[in-house]
Amino acid sequence: MTPLELRLLNEFQRDFPLVPEPYMVLAEALGASEREVLEGLARLRTSGAVSRVGAVLRPGAIGASTLAAMAVPPGRLDCVATLVSRFPEVNHSYEREHEFNLWFVAAAQDDDSLEALLDRIECATGLPALALPLVEEYHIDLGFRLDRADARPSREPRRPERAPLDLADRCLVAALEGGLDLVTRPYAALAARAGCDELAAIERLARWQAEGVIRRLGVVVRHHELGYRANAMTVWDVPDDVAPGYGRALAASDGVTLAYRRARHLPEWPYNLYCMVHGFDRAPVRERIDTLSRALGLDASPRAVLFSRRRFKQTGARVASLEAAHG
Repeated sequence: MTPLELRLLNEFQRDFPLVPEPYMVLAEALGASEREVLEGLARLRTSGAVSRVGAVLRPGAIGASTLAAMAVPPGRLDCVATLVSRFPEVNHSYEREHEFNLWFVAAAQDDDSLEALLDRIECATGLPALALPLVEEYHIDLGFRLDRADARPSREPRRPERAPLDLADRCLVAALEGGLDLVTRPYAALAARAGCDELAAIERLARWQAEGVIRRLGVVVRHHELGYRANAMTVWDVPDDVAPGYGRALAASDGVTLAYRRARHLPEWPYNLYCMVHGFDRAPVRERIDTLSRALGLDASPRAVLFSRRRFKQTGARVASLEAAHG
């Protein structure tokens, strides 16, 4: 990775310029040419280190989504994972070390459509899927630094909340799902796909950022390709009334990349408090989880640590474009 590519990854995962020629702004900040910036981002995208330059939306802002888990017989795992990944509404799919070994994230335009999607997945695989929807977020999707830790903003626990979107808004969200083009005027290209003009697209994106609909706008990276090859999802069973306190404490802790509360699915899944820790190696990740659990007083609560083994699918959510395709 060149020094320019490293800076593109580290410095522009958020606060992407909302101006007609944003890559020129990046070039000026980096002391490079616009062509060098565009070529660097293209190389990072081709290598898989960058999935897109675009928006990460607040969980629950568009449509309905859930994390889901399946207990798949080991001999069927590859086949079932392939079946699940073929559903366009599924945007993430992983194998984890647990009886519930296949985990995926699915999104649809509303709760009824999401329930119907899970029914179709169960029918296709012949296996039940536990739906574990988000109840409250504490720390979600702040990107990955390669040179230092991110500063943690202070934020109160937040429940998923749908954004009021009109038809023009939904057209813009659908056009944005694949990311911004690597061209001189990417917002003009985005606006052309959405059926609006460039200035209207920029103004709408700026408003969504101010309202929190867009969590961040910038370079969206893939952590595995950047060397974060060990990650574990840790879950605890704690009383719901104390979960926000634990969640805030996890969110403020070094090494925690995600922290949130999800619905239980009794009796199979009693856990409600989740955190993710990513690292370059497995041992430091496990040590960090154990240290956090002791320090926060969570070591007395029932716990499971699920290391990721394989990634079957990782894309951005496609709720708006799928909704448009279905009329």
